[in-house]
Amino acid sequence: MDPFSRAAFLTSAADVAQFPAEGPPEIAFLGRSNVGKSSALNALVARRRLAFTSKTPGRTQTVNFYALGNVGRLVDLPGYGYARVSLAERAAWERVASGYLRERRTLAGLVVLVDARRGLMPSDLQLLDWLRPLRVPQLLLLTKSDKLSAAERRTMLRRVQDSARCEVILFSSLRHEGVEELRARLEGWLHEAAAGAKNEKNPR
Repeated sequence: MDPFSRAAFLTSAADVAQFPAEGPPEIAFLGRSNVGKSSALNALVARRRLAFTSKTPGRTQTVNFYALGNVGRLVDLPGYGYARVSLAERAAWERVASGYLRERRTLAGLVVLVDARRGLMPSDLQLLDWLRPLRVPQLLLLTKSDKLSAAERRTMLRRVQDSARCEVILFSSLRHEGVEELRARLEGWLHEAAAGAKNEKNPR
């Protein structure tokens, strides 16, 4: 059965201490505020309102966990880079997000979302540099690709591929571009993580 068809909200955490106990492998989504994370998650699981979307940047202030049955979890990290938040709020984001990314032993993959109309901004490049040492597969989604012409899409894809040092996919939750490709990648990550965990429990 498609694991994404089982998606259900698990819990929200405003602090590291509120994270649920580690269990199945987790795939985290992160990107700038208003980049389309909630829309991408909804497209991935073919649900309209699993993750709540908003036109107000910075709306998601918690780490939201979604269960995929017993197969895995999706994790929606708060958006970053929105100028109208206080220094205290930025510090809280860094604490909770870095706490998750550095300490979560069940992290099985990272999906970074970047607005295709803007490309990689300095904060995106800083994030990618920070994430690179993490020993998990990483994928970059160029969201809102439907807003670009065919020529603009090709140009932006090449430009980001040259800088990202990871796989890049053009993605549109509106037109469902890249959705099946994303599902295939994440299913592969979950399978690999499960196989790795099984081998650790039953070494030869």
